[in-house]
Order: sequence, then C-alpha cells, then structure tokens
Amino acid sequence: MNDQTQRATVRVFIALAPPDHAKEELARELRPAYDTHPHMRWNRIEDWHITLAFLGELPAETVPLLRPPLAELAADHQPLRLALRGSGTFDDRVLWSGIDGDLDELHMLAADVRTAVKDCRVAFEDRPLRPHLTLARARRGDRSSAGEIAEGFAGFTGRLWPAERLHLVGSNVGRSRGPIHYRDIDAWSLGNGNSAGS
Repeated sequence: MNDQTQRATVRVFIALAPPDHAKEELARELRPAYDTHPHMRWNRIEDWHITLAFLGELPAETVPLLRPPLAELAADHQPLRLALRGSGTFDDRVLWSGIDGDLDELHMLAADVRTAVKDCRVAFEDRPLRPHLTLARARRGDRSSAGEIAEGFAGFTGRLWPAERLHLVGSNVGRSRGPIHYRDIDAWSLGNGNSAGS
C-alpha cells in the first residue's frame, strides 16, 4: 500500500497488437537468431506491439480520462489490414520488424490518437510515427548483433492480418529490475461506430 501512495504513476502507451498467428510467423523466422544470439535482450512475443503514441509515466488518476475519447475514436476508425515486413535497427542496438499494409490509415489513426491525448491535456513527446515492432535490444557495447540478425530476415514478408482493436497499455518499467511486462489497461474494437468507409 505504501509503495502505491509513493508512486501512483503508470507508464502508458497506445498501440495495436498483431494477432498470434502473425507473431508466430515472425517468431519462426527469428528462431535461429534466438539460438545464435542468446545474449540479446529479447522482448516477450506476447508483448510485441505497434506503438501509436508513447505517453511515458502518467499520474494514475490521469489514465481514466483517456478512456472515453479513445473509445470514441476507435469506434470511428475501421480495422486496418497490416503485415509484418522486413527488419532493421535503431542506433545499432535495437532490432525491429517493419509494418506494411494500410499505412496511410495507420498514420491517420495515430494522428487522431495523439490529438485525443493532447485534448485530455496529457503532455508527451510527439515523435514522428515509425511503425515497427521492437523485437530485442543488444547489450551496451554490442554494436553488431542487432544488425546481423536484421540482415538475416530483411526479406521477411508476413501475411496480411486485420488490426481490429486499439489498446491502452501500461508497463512496469521503473518499478522493478526484471524484464519489462505490459498489460492492457483497456482495449476497444475498431469500427463499432459510424463507419467512415461506408
């Protein structure tokens, strides 16, 4: 209880999540790299997600304010068809897989999400959207492993899948020294409201 009153904050982001079959398809492609590069800090497959807006550490009481506007905009956006494709690195240390498919719609959804967050007077770093799944991080000083792995599946193209839910996610970063774990705070189906497409 004490810990909670001291740190009534939660690290929050808004994201889409690939379905299990899409994640399994990519995991099969990555399996050799799990064996050849066990020293990489691999993200748990169940935590793979496409971040639309990273809000950082928020006061716990702020989080409920986000629910109504996010539910409303989810209802107004149709599901997107996306696929996992290719690979690359950020800063030589972060390994990622890219996203293909309805990218214009993905950028519009992210822009609407960010506007909704700003309308709730939540300040966050509004970086340009670079749709990707973060797969692993190399340890400090290791400038080659992520690039080697990325080269190995640069030609990967997964099957298209429908992104049907918008997720408000919390993580335990900063609370423990163990691996990062994510949990849905809430999630909403896309396209339940007045469909813009019809």
